Amino acid sequence: MKTKELLPFLKLLANESSVIIRRYFRTGLLIENKKDNTPVTIADKKAEEKMRVLIQKEFPDHGIIGEEFGSENPEAEFVWVLDPIDGTKSFVSGALSFGTLIALLKNKKPFIGVINHPILNEFLIGDNNSAWLNDNLVRLRDCSSIYEAVLLTTDHFNIGEYHDQTKFDKLARQVKLYRNWGDCYGYYLLASGYADIMIDPIMSIWDSMAVIPIIKGAGGEITDYKGNDPVTGNSIVACNKLIHSDVIKLLND
Repeated sequence: MKTKELLPFLKLLANESSVIIRRYFRTGLLIENKKDNTPVTIADKKAEEKMRVLIQKEFPDHGIIGEEFGSENPEAEFVWVLDPIDGTKSFVSGALSFGTLIALLKNKKPFIGVINHPILNEFLIGDNNSAWLNDNLVRLRDCSSIYEAVLLTTDHFNIGEYHDQTKFDKLARQVKLYRNWGDCYGYYLLASGYADIMIDPIMSIWDSMAVIPIIKGAGGEITDYKGNDPVTGNSIVACNKLIHSDVIKLLND
C-alpha cells in the first residue's frame, strides 16, 4: 500500500470526521470525564465511530486502535490508530489548536500519519520520507542552535510528573521562545517550519503514531524522552537533526 493510493481514503476519513467535529464546535456541549480524568465529548465519540465504520467497510481485514472505543484486531498486519480529537481541552475551550490524528501501521510500525485540523482546514500527511500540508511539501526549518529555537510543549506541569523539571526548565530558559502551543498543533507547527522543538513527556499510542511519520517525512528527528525509538516509547522529543542530540543531552544529563 502506497501513500498516493491511500490518499483519497485518508482525506475521506479527515473530511467525514471534520463534518461531525465542526457541528459541535463552540456549542456548549456536555463534557464528560474519563477514568483518567481527561475530558471527552460526543464529538470525540461520533467522529471516531464514523472513521471506524469507514475503515471497516473499506478494509475489513485491518485492525483499529482508537482512543475512545479501544482495539479491534490489533495484531493484524495493517492497523489504524485514531485520535478523533487530539486536544479535547482546547476543543471544549473554543480554541483552534486541536486536530484529528490518523495513523496506519504495518507490522506495528507507523508508515503513514495524518494531522487534520477541522476548523483551520489544514491537512498534513507524512510517510517517513516526505510530508505535505494541503498538497504542498513541507520541511522543518534550519535551526543550528538551541539559543535560536522555538520550544513547544503541551502542558508545562506534565514535565515534572514524568521527568526532571529542573532540566527541562534549563532548556526552556536557553531557547529563544517557549510556548504551550501543544497537542498535535505543536507537531504541525514543527513540521511546517514554524517551530523547532516539540516535547511531550507522556504519550499514548493514539497520540504518537501519527506524528512519527510526519516529523520524519519533514526531515526531523523524533525519539522518546531518552533518545530511543518513539514507537516503543511513551514520550516524544522532536526537532531538527542539528540540535536533537543537544536537546536530549540537556533533558537527561
